[in-house]
Amino acid sequence: MFRIGIIGCGNMGEALIKGFIEKGGVRSTDIIVSDIDPERVKQIVNRYNVAGTESNRKVVDLSQLIILAVKPKDIENTLEPLKDLFDEGKIVVSVLAGVKIERIKNILGKDIPVVRVMPNTPAVIGEGAVGISFDPVIDQEKRKEIKDLFSSVGLAIVVEESLMDAVTGLSGSGPAYVFTFIDALAQGGVKCGLSYREALDLAVQTVLGSAMLIKETGEHPSVLRDRVTSPGGTTIYGLHELEKGSLRDTVINAVESATKRSKELSE
Repeated sequence: MFRIGIIGCGNMGEALIKGFIEKGGVRSTDIIVSDIDPERVKQIVNRYNVAGTESNRKVVDLSQLIILAVKPKDIENTLEPLKDLFDEGKIVVSVLAGVKIERIKNILGKDIPVVRVMPNTPAVIGEGAVGISFDPVIDQEKRKEIKDLFSSVGLAIVVEESLMDAVTGLSGSGPAYVFTFIDALAQGGVKCGLSYREALDLAVQTVLGSAMLIKETGEHPSVLRDRVTSPGGTTIYGLHELEKGSLRDTVINAVESATKRSKELSE
């Protein structure tokens, strides 16, 4: 197992630390973290018993797997002062949206292996969806170790880097789409007389249960939908309104638009 260094202890950085320790089989003593906020480092150290430092250089020096969890706009300022520390045996993992493997290699000025990872926010409770793209120079053994590591925060799938923008548009931004749908579902319940708390509880469980039904049965969503839809019943009337409002096309267009924006940010 790698000695892991994490630069950036925001929500995603913490989600990774929690998942690695609780489900990934990583010892807290094998993780060292840094952040621009010293108080945040102290919080993480106290919460997870990992090593903490204000020095990014120390993180890189003491780690084999260096995870970059800073803001995308800060990538150059973060890596430039560390270039001399990246030597053979180290692997860089970037969780930064829109930052290509080639760009990181160019900043470092050397052919250090790089992995691009796109988790989403449910990773904070271990229920994330994670896309992973590997630098071709990384061997199969290390690929498996890294995939297993990120599987500790949710479902992890490996894709070509050319598809990472699509992963960003779908699962990276997807929680916001789902939150919006759940709120709309709840507001519909309020319009029909339920309290918002009652409506929200029902909406959340309906979405959660429906997702689990797809996952557990492996059946196509349309097959499960048709089972709920009786001729002349309530469901077909509701579905008709969704189709009139072009829900399906709107969601498809949302994923496509977010994907295009991810591509723009990486240029």
